[in-house]
Amino acid sequence: MLEEKGTNQYYITRQDSTESNARSYPRKFPFALVKAKGSWVEDIEGNKYLDFLCGAGTLALGHNDDEINKAMAEMLASDFPLHTLDLTTPVKDEFVQTVISNLPKELSENCKIQFCSPSGTDATDAALKLCKTATGKSSVIAFQGGFHGMGHGALSCTGNLGAKNSVNGLMPGVQHFPYPNTYRDSFGLSGDASINACCEYFERTLKDPESGITKPAAVIIEAIQGEGGVNPAPAKFLQTVRRVTKELGIPLICDEIQCGMGRSGKLFAFEYAGIVPDVILCSKAIGGSQPLSIVIYNKDLDKWQPGAHTGTFRGNQLAMKAGTIVLNRVSKPEFLAEVVRKGEKIMARMNEIKSKVKIIGDVRGKGLMIGCEFINPKGEKDCAGIFPANGDAAAKVQKLCFENKLIMEKGGRGGSVMRCLCALNISDSEIDQAMDIFEKAVLAVDKEY
Repeated sequence: MLEEKGTNQYYITRQDSTESNARSYPRKFPFALVKAKGSWVEDIEGNKYLDFLCGAGTLALGHNDDEINKAMAEMLASDFPLHTLDLTTPVKDEFVQTVISNLPKELSENCKIQFCSPSGTDATDAALKLCKTATGKSSVIAFQGGFHGMGHGALSCTGNLGAKNSVNGLMPGVQHFPYPNTYRDSFGLSGDASINACCEYFERTLKDPESGITKPAAVIIEAIQGEGGVNPAPAKFLQTVRRVTKELGIPLICDEIQCGMGRSGKLFAFEYAGIVPDVILCSKAIGGSQPLSIVIYNKDLDKWQPGAHTGTFRGNQLAMKAGTIVLNRVSKPEFLAEVVRKGEKIMARMNEIKSKVKIIGDVRGKGLMIGCEFINPKGEKDCAGIFPANGDAAAKVQKLCFENKLIMEKGGRGGSVMRCLCALNISDSEIDQAMDIFEKAVLAVDKEY
């Protein structure tokens, strides 16, 4: 029986017959969207959902922000050029100056910006090319659990094996080091012991003449791992990585594609450690809901030649106009303070739920980048006394949340971490609604254990 055109299933069936098998979100959220505003989306059948995914963190100010839409509408009505390659415009100049004015002083007085094709993965690839060109080196150090995109070079630096196992011949020369996870540590340690082990391993290995690892062109790191399960890097670890890379003359790339633009409660998540990287990767929220990615870097690295990295759609003027508005709003101290407060509210509620059930092992994050890790309390504990990750429970919670009109995405090892990537200007009442739905789902799944 054919589905009626006005139903979700009609469009999902058509999508299934025409789109790539690589599509992912429609498998978890089988609906067709027709309207979106703020923290809410509406499907073609009139169902309204609270959106705690927001374009994987792209929509810092939610869907269809009034100020952003007004500015873009005025551009569209003015015949302003929308597609300019890397030619400059007053809109682009204002965007660049706004970006620079929000950088740490050490970098703002000594930086360049490369506009890339509009996805974060291209920013990653551009940064790798930049550092290889500037240093003459070929290898790269990344971290277990990291995610830097799905392009050839970016995927090589990504920790998750799911998308890598079937792709032969990825960029060679990438070494993955342990990243501190004080709940599920690579060394089977916990707390300060975990952090200290990662710090010591990083420094000793890079300074060991018998390590087998040659001096790399760059070290790339997320200050808060997103897809890897919302793992904030402890300040001590980031400070160690920055100190060691400076001592050895290795460019440090901080990937702020997801954790940047105010999501952590700081404009850039690396600010929590008081460090300044050589290279910053920005995408997602920096385009103000439109596609945009940039690489910000120390001008001492600017050794490549004209045309060394190009991209047809690197001149998205609508994104630059929208991005300027986002930067001006989210960079305000009072706005960032609210992000921190709202994040603490969500974490407090999740920890309250955790105290009632057996299937939540950890709640962690900073600002409005929060993860809740599910465990199997019937499984065998590891050497640190931690139950195994439970992607099955997380998937069931996700499904129940969706059925009750809340969109949340999973991540982490085995998809065991439910993640909060809501709009930064979400209201307290919307947080309460979302957490009520989340608690109901968790309590239902917990009964199975």
